[in-house]
Amino acid sequence: MPQLDNASIDSYLDDSYKGASLCGTVPSDASVRVVRALEDAGLEAWFVGGWVRDALLGAPSHDVDLCCSGTWQQSEDALLSAGVDVVRSGIRFGGITAIADGERIEVTAYRKDGFYTDGRHPEDVVMASSILDDLARRDFTINAMAWHPSRGLLDMYNGASDLSQGLVRAVGVARTRFEEDALRMLRAVRFACRLDFAMEAQTASALSECAHLLDSVARERVGIELSGILATRRGGDAMVRYPDLMCAAIPELQSCRGFDQCTRYHAFDVYDHIARVLTVAGELSAFRIDGGDPSCEVSPTLMWAALLHDIAKPDCFTVDEAGRGHFYGHPEAGAKKARVIMRRLGLCDNLVRDVCLLISYHDLPLYPERSSLLKGMSLFAGEGRDAPRLIGELFDLKRADTLGKATSCFSYVEEIERMREMARELVANGDAYSIATLNLTGRDLIQAGVEPGPRIGHLLDRALDATISGAAPNSKNDLLAYLRLA
Repeated sequence: MPQLDNASIDSYLDDSYKGASLCGTVPSDASVRVVRALEDAGLEAWFVGGWVRDALLGAPSHDVDLCCSGTWQQSEDALLSAGVDVVRSGIRFGGITAIADGERIEVTAYRKDGFYTDGRHPEDVVMASSILDDLARRDFTINAMAWHPSRGLLDMYNGASDLSQGLVRAVGVARTRFEEDALRMLRAVRFACRLDFAMEAQTASALSECAHLLDSVARERVGIELSGILATRRGGDAMVRYPDLMCAAIPELQSCRGFDQCTRYHAFDVYDHIARVLTVAGELSAFRIDGGDPSCEVSPTLMWAALLHDIAKPDCFTVDEAGRGHFYGHPEAGAKKARVIMRRLGLCDNLVRDVCLLISYHDLPLYPERSSLLKGMSLFAGEGRDAPRLIGELFDLKRADTLGKATSCFSYVEEIERMREMARELVANGDAYSIATLNLTGRDLIQAGVEPGPRIGHLLDRALDATISGAAPNSKNDLLAYLRLA
């Protein structure tokens, strides 16, 4: 085994973590094979980053990152000599990807960053002589640990202690870390939400003080981090705990802060209402009308719709003679505003489309009646759309919206759940809510003697209206009879 060239490393090593596992987490055979190949060539290698953090938490981790004392060329030569395939994935930053037994393992040279001039990227990246230098450049203490089966845990910033206390803490001076790379602020929030950790006091203070620096970050990168925060189901917590940063990420949220809704139906201002809706949507979205696996990840459509559903309320506010507030047209205006925001953040077109649909109809009156529910589902039908999923998420949004209001409104949840169950049965029974789900096609009409042309579409529309209203069952023969073509 190569000798460590920095004696000070010994003072940060915890050899109680020596062994073939870390807190019961065993590294994959492929990753151990890569470490051995590097060290057999006289290099030094450590497990670093997320794998170490997750192993200490006893959580599964699929991504393995290794840090190595050699240049990427030296690492590549060592791996190829040992029969390990290599992809030159990030040689600009000293990184390659080892492919061992079908597993991808990132191998990066020790490095330290140069000066940051744009609030996002270092001017240059230079090789470092020690793993200590590499760990010193990392963002948070819980990500700045290294581990080796024989040497133990290298923890110079007490990341293991912060893990046990449930803290996200910046490495070194928080403000300096965020001034170097402003995106780290959203990463801090994402980690806090994902792990359900608190933010260390100085780090939290720096988030507020440096929030304006987020303007220097590409909007697409902001969109990716926001999506990660929402995927944790704790986006509402992020809004409550880090409002300055969330408003820097989406400036349109700022006008919602402290905006009194002036109505007995709402106990909170617009911003706090949105935060509560986002929290409830994340916690209670497991029941799905489409019959999907309730243990799957939370829907990004639902989370983004919850975040932006009332984004246009301040723009649509009016007060009547009795002093009661109204927000006429805010769903439609909100959908337009959400589209602008989401496109600015570089989110995919299908997500933008579905989110805007949910926002447009989140206040739509629906009733626990067959025709009302089928008409509601028809609004979500269309090419590329999953109407059963969307109507289920509309109920999720309506429920969350209701539970984010005054307690006097909570009784509506029972009706929402009754409608959800009815809609689920309608889907299971094959009731039609769109031309595509109609058991009558244009070919059937032509075979019944209808000339090809616009009349085909008109007849299909009539047939759909008939089965939604209950005038005819959704079967070919019954619908042809209703149209007097049988």
